[in-house]
Amino acid sequence: MSPETPASAIQVIDRAVALIDALAREPGPASLKILSAETGLHPSTAHRILAALSEHGLIDRDSANLYRLGPRLLEWSGRVSAGQDLRQIARPVMEWLRDQVGESVNLTLREGDQVVYVERAIPNRMMRVEQVIGSRAPLHVTAVGKLMLGEAGADATKEYARRTGLRAYTVNTRAKAGTLQKDIDTSRARGYALDDEEAELGVGCIGVLIRDASGAAVAGLSVSAPMERRQTAWIPLVQEAGRRISARLGYQPPAA
Repeated sequence: MSPETPASAIQVIDRAVALIDALAREPGPASLKILSAETGLHPSTAHRILAALSEHGLIDRDSANLYRLGPRLLEWSGRVSAGQDLRQIARPVMEWLRDQVGESVNLTLREGDQVVYVERAIPNRMMRVEQVIGSRAPLHVTAVGKLMLGEAGADATKEYARRTGLRAYTVNTRAKAGTLQKDIDTSRARGYALDDEEAELGVGCIGVLIRDASGAAVAGLSVSAPMERRQTAWIPLVQEAGRRISARLGYQPPAA
């Protein structure tokens, strides 16, 4: 059925939803021409509805007359996500990642100066790295913990270093503030972090952040494996899993 054909008692709602759906499918801002073609609506009809949606904050139009989802929709999405169980949202993606790499996948939250392991997906193999749900680790010895420190800024990292003393758990722990900050800066720039036997000898991790609709980093996702099995080829898979979970929370990456 064409969007021009009534599908319910209130046709304008059907058309508005069709336009919002079309925008949600676009990787970035979209023109009126594209949205009109995607929905089958006449350009003048699409323009009129988009203008009304924009007045209510559901759609944004920039100076180049390109449209994107508006802040009110993202706010609503964030409220829905806040009422959902993050573990339930993340679990299917964690299982997908586990099946791709054949290693343990962890979901972590920040609590003070530590990360807390709140969910895991473990492979069916005898030799594996397994984090106990509810266990904790200092931020500076975990991949996602270093990214979380990076979110707070350099001053906060200095304060963390002063407060905790950056205890060394292995010879590889970033136990000096300058070394830790350099690692954090590198990790933020490339979009993922590594734990190179910094918490435990023989164990390595690859970690990324998970963001909600507001763009805030609300959790971390990581793969843990014996160092001899960890592969850099997994990095794009871990990043993709992080993007999928973030998208489920309503996060939209900034337009390039």
